[in-house]
Amino acid sequence: MSTGHHGGVSAYRERPGLAPGVVLWTRTGGGGPYRVLPDGCMDLIWHDGELLVAGPDTSAHVAVDRPGSSYVGVRFAPGVGPALLGAPARELRDRRVPLGDLWPAADARRLATRADAGPAAVLDAWAADRARTAGPADPLPAAVAAALSEGRRVGSIADACGLGERQLRRRCEAAFGYGPRTLARVLRLQRALEMARAGTPFAQVAADAGYADQPHLSREVRSLAGLPLGELLA
Repeated sequence: MSTGHHGGVSAYRERPGLAPGVVLWTRTGGGGPYRVLPDGCMDLIWHDGELLVAGPDTSAHVAVDRPGSSYVGVRFAPGVGPALLGAPARELRDRRVPLGDLWPAADARRLATRADAGPAAVLDAWAADRARTAGPADPLPAAVAAALSEGRRVGSIADACGLGERQLRRRCEAAFGYGPRTLARVLRLQRALEMARAGTPFAQVAADAGYADQPHLSREVRSLAGLPLGELLA
């Protein structure tokens, strides 16, 4: 959950979860508008006694918090969420839905009730248990995400996977919520933001992250994040 532009003062923390490809995060305080940037991930979020699933975003998700709001979530790396949550990512693209819309209502209530007593530990343990019982992970999503992060072209990735580009797109939509070209844009945005936050000049960010030039970087940041890069970093 890549966030920014919180109204008020908020505290965000994260750490690796017990399961591979899972990060446990918390956010407290704040109030007012906040912006969640696309990162290719899905999240299971505990908030005010309710469990919500945040699907993969294709652009910034902007919402408004009450002062003092708190969240605990598990973030699934690209391609990990569908197997653990039991829903194709394409069905959750750009959506936030109650867990009870995806699971039997009684199962969702049971997990929410357990989480009330200690959401961080409960959600972390739940994700680890699901990872153990879900069986061997499909290696394709991780391989595709890694190749896209390296800047490889979609056609070459499809060839390496022994798939046609249409087959690869269908597999990616189920795993990531969108096709490989959109995922490549999202992952490139995250690389660019990481470099820019570290103080790298924007022209160098554009070159190192794989953009044609700095104007291309600016257009992509506005398209995906909804704000100029400088405002995102403010």
